[in-house]
Amino acid sequence: QVQVVESGGGLVQTGGSLRLSCVASGITFSGYVMSWYRQAPGKERELVASITNDGSSTNYADSAKGRFTISRDNAKSTVWMQMNNLKSEDTAVYYCNARGVRGLMWGNNYWGQGTQVTVSS
Repeated sequence: QVQVVESGGGLVQTGGSLRLSCVASGITFSGYVMSWYRQAPGKERELVASITNDGSSTNYADSAKGRFTISRDNAKSTVWMQMNNLKSEDTAVYYCNARGVRGLMWGNNYWGQGTQVTVSS
């Protein structure tokens, strides 16, 4: 049974920081690109950051560059996203995504239930 579980969301003031965590179980973690998406009320879900299965490369949305950092530890089946200098427009539900990119895992796609991040001014 595959489970993708996010944690670390909450309420923070403008300029503050949060660290989101995502633990994936039931999959061979090293075979998956891991990504963070977010969805604000009334808006479509958007990609925030992603990291390759071996952790060698990362990709960020323009809105996240310079403020957010994605990282992973394959031994712990965990991906994190450090979010600094948070802005009100970062308020959203943040989702962790696992996408298979190796062998029989290719094309598998799993989502977490989301964690709420609220940035207040």
